[in-house]
Amino acid sequence: MEWEVVIGLENHVQLTTGSKIFSGSPTTFGAEPNTQASPVDLALPGVLPVMNKAAVERAIRFGLAVGAKVAPRSIFARKNYFYPDLPKGYQISQFEDPVVQGGQLTFGYEKDGEFVTKTVNLTRAHLEEDAGKSLHEDYHGMSGIDLNRAGTPLLEIVSEPEIRSAAEAVAYAKALHGLVVWLGVCDGNMQEGSFRCDVNVSVRPKGQKEFGTRCEIKNLNSFRFIEEAVHVEVRRQIELIEDGGKVVQATRLYDPDKKETRAMRSKEDAQDYRYFPDPDLPPLTISPEWIEQVKADMPELPASMRARFIEQYKLSEYDALILTSSKAMAGYYEAVVAQAGMDNAKVAANWLMGDVSSTLNRADVGIEEAPVTPAQLGNMLKRIADGTISNKIAKEVFGAMWEAKSADDNLVDAIIEAKGLKQISDVGALEAIVNEVIANNEKSVEQYRAGKEAAINALIGQAMKASKGKANPGQLTELLKQKLAG
Repeated sequence: MEWEVVIGLENHVQLTTGSKIFSGSPTTFGAEPNTQASPVDLALPGVLPVMNKAAVERAIRFGLAVGAKVAPRSIFARKNYFYPDLPKGYQISQFEDPVVQGGQLTFGYEKDGEFVTKTVNLTRAHLEEDAGKSLHEDYHGMSGIDLNRAGTPLLEIVSEPEIRSAAEAVAYAKALHGLVVWLGVCDGNMQEGSFRCDVNVSVRPKGQKEFGTRCEIKNLNSFRFIEEAVHVEVRRQIELIEDGGKVVQATRLYDPDKKETRAMRSKEDAQDYRYFPDPDLPPLTISPEWIEQVKADMPELPASMRARFIEQYKLSEYDALILTSSKAMAGYYEAVVAQAGMDNAKVAANWLMGDVSSTLNRADVGIEEAPVTPAQLGNMLKRIADGTISNKIAKEVFGAMWEAKSADDNLVDAIIEAKGLKQISDVGALEAIVNEVIANNEKSVEQYRAGKEAAINALIGQAMKASKGKANPGQLTELLKQKLAG
């Protein structure tokens, strides 16, 4: 039997406010346990929550970015459940009337060797408070409770179950991560819990319209774990069904060491949480004027920037999508083009998606941490364009700039001079190299003159080797052809 995978994601995005959603306590990461928990966060008798306006503003910003409806009136509700790190015995969240309703997210990814784009509809995004944290290590056999996170503002973003593979799930999560960081609503630090992902996974026979029974994999904090967890859970469900068993709706955890998902608890439905409107918080009212004010302060969005890159820099849709995957990458690219000139726009895109990205991946750093500045890369591209260095030599120059970790805009010329990497374009010098190569490679010369045009590649290779890679490839090829035709 062939199976179809059905996936929906719930992302908990920590908002970039300086204080919590219903109190003035700070949200700084890494503080000593229970030093950032006020009476409101501790749920002491008589305290009342007060809405953080900055959290609402960030929710509006996100809603506008995904083309959603920003509700003029939304309700906060109490989500009732018991857990030791939930001091009130309920979580303040939103249920029937969320602040952001609908919306879409478009992303691209590789599928069967081709680049494809997909749009996933969003169900909602709602504001809520985070719980505290249970600590189970170094407490002499006991568990500790840290309430520093209690009350931290979250925007929970829920997708429709329209994702059909682990690759799509990762691409969606990366696109959403890039967008919330781009908008400045989240710092995106997955290690610190600023961007967490719950993945709902089910399988069904291909062609069946009804959804299968889903399981939710909680608190995945890396894109690699999202991909691994989906593969593992899909395999588990298919094997279970094919062996005659039934999938039981449950919340599960992913163990990356054992490469397995484990049952955490039976999956609750909405009625199990006994939602009801929070009597301590009035309805959240958002005026059209407030929405317009937020819209006026919005940065250029990825979708409009992609369209501009295609028009302004004559890039393909693929190039534009990759270069606008993050605000930092897009800004770096435009700074490189500003230095190198519009004629080098496509070359700049190729370098960023090629050598620069692969070097960043090896170093495990983001583009904002790259030791090569946009001005340095732009100057290097100009040296390729004016014939000072070849593209091959440029790779060596780029490596030297990366290692130098200098902010000097003239670093490119200094490296070319110090290492003697200037391209040989002098006709006399190239002619001497060509004559020597022709004299020492009679077989390739005969093959070329006999009509085997590919034989010239061996001669070019020998000539480049003789010049230690410094010969101007274009001039060299032209000179070789002239000599061989004589």
